[in-house]
Amino acid sequence: MATSCRVAVCGATGAVGNQMIQCLEEREFPLSEIRLLASEHSRGKTLKYKGEDVPVQVLDKGSFQGIDIALFSAGGGTSKQWAPQAWSEGAVVVDNSSAWRMDPQVPLVVPECNPGDIAGYKTKGIIANPNCSTIQMVVVLNPLHQAAKIKRLVVTTFQAVSGTGQKAIVELQNQLKAIQQGSQPESKVYPHQIALNLFPHIGPFTDNGYTEEEMKMLNETRKILHDDRIMVSATCSRVPVYYGHSEAVNIAFERKISAGEVRDILSKAPMVKVVDAPADNQYPTPLMAAHQDDTLVGRIRQDISQDNGIDLWLVADNIRKGAATNAVQIAEILLRDYL
Repeated sequence: MATSCRVAVCGATGAVGNQMIQCLEEREFPLSEIRLLASEHSRGKTLKYKGEDVPVQVLDKGSFQGIDIALFSAGGGTSKQWAPQAWSEGAVVVDNSSAWRMDPQVPLVVPECNPGDIAGYKTKGIIANPNCSTIQMVVVLNPLHQAAKIKRLVVTTFQAVSGTGQKAIVELQNQLKAIQQGSQPESKVYPHQIALNLFPHIGPFTDNGYTEEEMKMLNETRKILHDDRIMVSATCSRVPVYYGHSEAVNIAFERKISAGEVRDILSKAPMVKVVDAPADNQYPTPLMAAHQDDTLVGRIRQDISQDNGIDLWLVADNIRKGAATNAVQIAEILLRDYL
């Protein structure tokens, strides 16, 4: 087992890249070197790691020489181009984009669900991080699936603008200011005004009427839980929240399972926190989930429309567990068990 390693963060200046750096520091990841990589636009910048200024280097051939693990958060196009290059230069890639998730030769990993799949990295040198909305859902679903086998999910998401990136956060801020000042808000990032509004549209629409984001929740859930029989119907919406994705999830099981049993299972599940006292107005909210790694679960109740159904509500910080923390957790297992 290696005791320390050299890590590169590719896309270091973005919101998720910044959070990856913070997570490495918070979790005391044993680094002997951290190399920060970004595009030409970031030339000359520095970022803090443990109080020290670390220069940002421009991504290029040779950027991964001497690196053990490369954390990618730079978009699918960048990942397609540079992840194989990183592997050829000796680095195992943990990629946060959608580029490799459904590649049958690339493991798609949530450490609380399928850590053993990490071993499959040896084929292409890449491990994929799932979509943020999928990660927080399967952390909750996995222990329930082990207990009672899930047949079908109907999920509606309420996703924060940070899932689109910093430009969407700025757009929401600017629109709110414009409304307060009595002027017309401008919409450049999204097809509609997001301030004081929401819309059921995340990602391109596909031929079946679902968006790509919604289809990810089907395909990725099946791959992570190793069960192609699970049916998923998702509706993904964008809401005027800065951080934290919320999800209303209806689950149909093979056998009857009580709300109390679900509550008990989830109270013992890793990276899950039950917040479920509705009579006292205690249920998960995005503000409650911000800046932490647990997925918060509440409103756990028997579905009155079917015999073997459960309804629940879950919220997680999409930049942390939905992206950066999950990637760093994968890197920790890589270091501990494989490098």
